[in-house]
Amino acid sequence: MVREIRLNAFEMCCVGHQSPGLWTHPRDRSSDYHGLRYWTDLARILERGKFDGLFLADVLGVYDVFAASPDAALRAAIQVPVNDPLLVIPAMAQVTEHLGFGVTCNLSYELPYPFARRMSTLDHLTEGRIGWNVVTGYLNSAAKAMGLAQQTAHDERYDVAEEYMEVVYQLWEASWEDDAVARDRARGIFTRPDKVHRVVHRGAHYTLDAIHLCEPSPQRTPVLYQAGSSPKGRAFAARHAECVFLSGPTQKVIAPRVADIRRQAAAGGRDPAEILMFCIMTVIVAPTEAEARAKHAEYRRHVSREGALALLSGWTGVDFSTYALDQRIDYIENDAGRSAMENVSRADPDRAWTVGEIADHVGIGGAGPVVVGSPAQVADALEGWIEATDVDGFNLAYGVAHESFEDFVDLVVPELQRRGRYKRDYRPGTLREKLFGPGRARLAAPHPAQRHRRAP
Repeated sequence: MVREIRLNAFEMCCVGHQSPGLWTHPRDRSSDYHGLRYWTDLARILERGKFDGLFLADVLGVYDVFAASPDAALRAAIQVPVNDPLLVIPAMAQVTEHLGFGVTCNLSYELPYPFARRMSTLDHLTEGRIGWNVVTGYLNSAAKAMGLAQQTAHDERYDVAEEYMEVVYQLWEASWEDDAVARDRARGIFTRPDKVHRVVHRGAHYTLDAIHLCEPSPQRTPVLYQAGSSPKGRAFAARHAECVFLSGPTQKVIAPRVADIRRQAAAGGRDPAEILMFCIMTVIVAPTEAEARAKHAEYRRHVSREGALALLSGWTGVDFSTYALDQRIDYIENDAGRSAMENVSRADPDRAWTVGEIADHVGIGGAGPVVVGSPAQVADALEGWIEATDVDGFNLAYGVAHESFEDFVDLVVPELQRRGRYKRDYRPGTLREKLFGPGRARLAAPHPAQRHRRAP
C-alpha cells in the first residue's frame, strides 16, 4: 500500500520565522504577522492545498547568545517581535472547516491548571482541530524573564514534563464524565455534580486540588505533538506523542531518530506506525527547474548571515560570534537545544560543517533541507526522503510568505495527487480522526492519557 504523504505548514507569529533576512524580499508578507488578515489568508491557502495542519512554533525569551546581546536578533527580526500563537487560531478556524492547528506551548513556565483550560477552550472553538506541541524550552533569557537565574537542566526539564503530562491528562480525561453536562432546561440543571470529579495531585513538582473548568471538548486531550530530538526528547515522544517533528539537515540525521522513536514506542506497547513523523523541509518550486533555481538565487540575496548565526546561537547555546567563518563546528553539550548542536556537529558522519556553511544553510528554512526544482523533481525528493528515513510527511518551512506555500499548493500538490501520494479531500471528524481514522476522536489505550478516563 502506498503511504499517503502528510503535510503541515511551519509558521510562527513573528517576522521571517526561519529564513533570516527574507522579510526584506519585496513579495514577502511576514512583516504583516500582527494582523488577522495575514493568518486568515494563510489558513485558506493551506486548506485549499488539503494540508493536515498549520504547525505554529513559539519561543519565550529572546535570542541573546550571539555576542551576548539581543541586538543582532532585533536588527534582523530573529523571532522577535513575536506574538502569542494561541490567539490567532480561532480566526483561522472560523475561515476553514478542516485545517488542524498544532500550537507550541512551553510547559516549563505554564501552570497546568490554566493551561488545560486554554487548550480545552481551543478544542471547543475549533470543533476538535487543536493539537499541542509539547516543549520544555531552550533559552536562558526565558528563564530570566520568569525570575529564575537560569533555565532548569535539560534532562530535568523532561522529568518535570512527565509529571506535567500526568496532571493535564487528569484534568482533560478524569474530571468530567462524558454525560456530566445535561443542559436540562425543564429541571434547571446544566451540569450534574455527581458526574464532575476533583483532581487531586501531589507530586515532586506540582500540587493540585481542582475541578477542570471546561466541559469535555471534542478530543478531550488535544492531539499531542513533540519536537525534541535529543535522547531524552525521543524517549518522551515514544511515550506521549502522536505526531513528532524532527529537524535536521540530512537523511542520515533524521533516519536514526525516526527508528529510535519507533523502537522505543514498540517497547512501551504502542504501535510505532501510530506515531506520525514529520521532518522539516523548505521547498522552492517553479514550473521548470531553471525557474526554481533562479527563484532560489533571488531568495539567497536577501539572507542575513548575522541573523542566521544569531538564530543558530540561540538554538545551540553557543556564541558563534566568537568563531571564524571557516572554523569547523564541534559538539558542545549544554542545557540549550542539544539536538540542534548535534545536527551540525556529529549527527551526520559524512558532513563536517564550518560556521559559514551552516550560516548559509540556516539562511533559508532553518535547520532542514532545501529542495529546489520543478513539481516532478520536488515530488521525487519528497518520496525519496520518505523511503530513506521512514518519515510520514513534512513540516514545510517557507522562504517568502505566503509565496512559498502558494507555490507548493498550486504546483506540488497536484503532482502528488496524480501519483496517488496525497489526499484529494479531507476525512470527516476531528483532527485526530483526520490523522488516524474514524472513531478516533479521543486517545485510546495504551496511551498513558487513556488510563485516566472514567468508564461510562
